[in-house]
This record gives sequence, C-alpha cells and structure tokens, in this order.
Amino acid sequence: MTRLHHTILTAAASLAAALAAISCGTTRTADIYVTTAAADRLFNHTAQPLAALSSDSLRRITLDTAQRLQPVYGFGAAITGSTCYNLLRMPEEDRDSLLRECFAPGQMAFSFIRISIGASDFSLDEYTCCDRPGIEFFELHEYDRRDLIPILKRILEINPSVKIVASPWSCPKWMKIGYDNDRPFDSWTDGRLNPDCYDDYAEYFVLWIAEMEAAGIPIYAVTVQNEPLNRGNSMSLYMGWEQQRDFIRDHLGPAFERNGIDTRIWLFDHNYNYDNIADQQDYPLHILADTAAARYVAGTAWHNYGGRPETLDGIHAAFPDKEIFFTEASIGTWNYDFGKCLVNDFASIFLGTLNRWGRGVTLWNLLLDDKGAPNRPKGCRTCYGAVEISSERYDYASLVRKSHYYNIAHCSKVIEPGAVRVASTSECGEAVQSAAFANPDGTYALVAANLSEQPQTVEIAGTGSYITLALPPRSIASVRWRE
Repeated sequence: MTRLHHTILTAAASLAAALAAISCGTTRTADIYVTTAAADRLFNHTAQPLAALSSDSLRRITLDTAQRLQPVYGFGAAITGSTCYNLLRMPEEDRDSLLRECFAPGQMAFSFIRISIGASDFSLDEYTCCDRPGIEFFELHEYDRRDLIPILKRILEINPSVKIVASPWSCPKWMKIGYDNDRPFDSWTDGRLNPDCYDDYAEYFVLWIAEMEAAGIPIYAVTVQNEPLNRGNSMSLYMGWEQQRDFIRDHLGPAFERNGIDTRIWLFDHNYNYDNIADQQDYPLHILADTAAARYVAGTAWHNYGGRPETLDGIHAAFPDKEIFFTEASIGTWNYDFGKCLVNDFASIFLGTLNRWGRGVTLWNLLLDDKGAPNRPKGCRTCYGAVEISSERYDYASLVRKSHYYNIAHCSKVIEPGAVRVASTSECGEAVQSAAFANPDGTYALVAANLSEQPQTVEIAGTGSYITLALPPRSIASVRWRE
C-alpha cells in the first residue's frame, strides 16, 4: 500500500469517527501545554480539536500504540528536611495551596517523591535513626516526626497514589570502620560500613520501613545507599560494588524476605560515569551478574552529576527485566539559566531517561528559600529548589517556580502513574525529541522538546486522529488526548 492510499484510508476512517462524534454533540480535543526558554509562555494551555485529516505537509511523530514498552511510575521532587522547614514556615493556607498545586490530581499531579532515611545534606542537622550504639536503640529522629511525617501525610491526603523512594546518606556512625563518636560523619579516613554491622544495618532498614508504615507512610522503594562512591558529601558512606553486592545478597535481601517486606530495592543511586573510579565502572552490572544478589534487586537508580544517560542503554541491554529510575539532579548558581536548564534538562533527564527504559524521575529539593537554605557545610550551599520562597515572607505570593518545576509538571500533568510508553517514530531529526505514552484511563500523552532556535511545527499521528503541535524556539510541550 502506498503512503497516499494509506493516508486516504486513514483519513476516511478518521472523518467517519469525527462525523459520529459531531452527531453525538461532542468535540474531541487535545490539551496542549507549552513552556518556552524565553519564559513568555509558562505552562500555557490550549485545547485543540482533534483533526480527522492529516495535513500531509508537516513532519510527523507517529505513535505505534500496539507496541507497548516500559511502565512509568511517576515524576516529582525530594521532600528534604530543608523543604519541610520552608513549608512549615508558611501559613497553613499558603502551604496547602502549594502542596495542592504540586500534588493534586487535577493540578500538576506530581506522583513520586524521594526522602532520606535519617538526615541528608539538606537536613537541619546530621543524624541517623540510631545514633546511640546498638540497634536496640533505633528510633525515628524528632525532626522526622515533627517535620517530615506531617508533610508526607498531607501530601498523601491530597494524592493517595503518590509513591515514595527513600535513600540513606549514611549508616549510623557506630556501624562504620574507625568509629569515634566525637568525630563528625565526614571525618573518617575509611568511611565504609563495618562488615560486623551488616546485619544491624539490614535491621535498620527493616525498622525504619516499619516505623514509617505505622505512621501511615508506605515506602515503595529504597536505594541501598545515596551516592555510594561519594566520599565528600555530608554524612557520606563509601560502599563499593562488592560491598553493596554482599550486603544485598546476604543481609538486606534476606531481612526483607524474612519480614515480609515488599518494598523494592534499587541499587547504585549515583552518577552515569561512576565518578571515574576505575574499579567501580559498571557498578550495577557486577551486582546483577550475581544471581543470588540480583533476585532481591528490582532495579537501579541514577544521578547525572557525571557522565551521560547513554549509560542506561547498556544497563537495560544486559538486564532488561530490571527497573531504571532517575532519582536526583540539581540546579544552582553554577549552572542556572532558566531557558538552558528548562530545555536541556528536559531533553537529557526526562526524555533521556524515558527513552532508555526509565520508569520515572525525581529531582532534588522541592522547596528552598532564596538563599538556597536551610543548608549545611559539606552539603550543597549553592543549590536551588524546584520552587523558591522568600526568606523574609514565606508566603505563597513570593514563590518563584524554577525550570525544574516546569520540567516535572510537563510530565506529571499528562503521564499518569501506570502509563506505558508506546513506540513512536519521528521525522523531526535532532531538532525535536519526544516520547509517547498510553495512560491507564485510555488517554494518550506525548512530551516533547524543541532544542532548536527555530519554531517547529509537527503533526502527531498514529492514534486515529491528528494533532498539530506548534513548538516555539527552545521550548518544551506536553499533549494529552482521547480518541
């Protein structure tokens, strides 16, 4: 069949469907959202009627809805101690307005968040949940009970489908080689987990999950260690791949199994380039090659502070049954330009992950103040949150939505949790990158980035109708429609 014949037949079928819709008094539309690098459109919404006929003059992005690829869990940001601090400084009505804006299903519908197990480098102090030697002294820290749990509970009231991934920045100090209670977390010459404490650390995870679930906070996944190759972070714990393999295989996995814990275990949680450490290259592949360890591992987690997302191609090729999730990226004084970060991060982090079998993205702090605070020495003191708030007013009117806010929203608004990526082909070359999805409610979604300095107009096809997507120069867009 020639393309002309195919176009004629498809157009005829679409026209018949359109006439049927009109006869029933309905007009089907696509919801389109656009944000530009120039910031003259910020999540600008239009509703476009679906077309029964192709223009045949535009380059196409064509969905193959029969070819279903990976499921998608969601998109969001980290609820750190610093984020909680800023939220709790807001008047309750203003705080609720922001949380509803971000998480309510009818609004931006953020659907996945990341938290720390104990403190992170964006907490009000350095602490774990068992700072007194002996696992029998395990207890959630007062900051978590006072700040974190109430915020998480409110988010889950707003959107019960939100999922949570949790990461420890460090084990308790007394579990480390070279333990000295009078020295800070980051001062060990050897900051590794003591093998004699493997069982205690596994129990630490079990107890923490139980405490959170008792508080009404279900934990979807844990990563074994945040940035296991980073010796220089606040509360660092260095954990090479051999140690992480042994800990998962012989301690953490069996502890979850014994206690009936179905929380997923994701390994690695660090950079694409393995921090250029020669004997840590292909970190996850070494662990997954051990079948006894791999049986406990649901997938891998990734950051982008070094390397490129192409690393994920090899991970999926070697272990296609294991999940891939992007868990952290930052913006700050060292790199921030709204337009550049908006488009480049959307292309590399969101599309770069989703088109490489990734199942979702969380970025770093949801909310920091206009000084990047609260923060601590040895952590990032120049980071921005996805949203910024005035350190003088702490009110809703003072909020500034940064590029990462729009990056998250462009995915979470149109791609539901449980959506499945569908195959698509593009005639747009490198100028326009995109990914397409089928949602559980029967709608379709497409997210796209125009990386060029020229406007691009493309046609979305493959679902029966046609949508003309006009992309301004250097912009990102989201589309959702129902056939």
